[in-house]
Amino acid sequence: MVVGAFPIAKLLYLGVRQLSKPVANRIKATARTSEFFKNYVCLPPAQLYHWIEMRTKMKIMGLRGSTIKPLNEDAAAELGAELLGETIIFLIGGGCMILEYARQSVNSRRKEEELNETIISLQTEIAELKLTTETHDAQLREFNRVLLSFPVPQKK
Repeated sequence: MVVGAFPIAKLLYLGVRQLSKPVANRIKATARTSEFFKNYVCLPPAQLYHWIEMRTKMKIMGLRGSTIKPLNEDAAAELGAELLGETIIFLIGGGCMILEYARQSVNSRRKEEELNETIISLQTEIAELKLTTETHDAQLREFNRVLLSFPVPQKK
């Protein structure tokens, strides 16, 4: 886990993960009791999952052409509720991962911008120092030229 820098973020992440299981269990309980939820949310994915699972098993065993009987309503409702609960837990975990990735990318982008600002500042300072050095070099050459223009006293 990459949340090490901020203990509060780590605590929040852990809290969200711990809350996802009771939320999923509550939704599963509602799915088992509500007829609408059972008929339109739980049963279709459960029947589809059962059909795909049985079809795959039959292909692996080499059986072809057999018809697959649908699950009874209670078993399908139970399977659908379990699938729904697992999907919710998976989505919450995936959401936490996406948020953590976004947070880390913002932090790395901020650090990169700070580094770029530092580099630009250093380049500006180097350019100023180069200009100062060139100015001093020109002044030194001018002093040398003036110094050489004075007549040298002769010894008598």
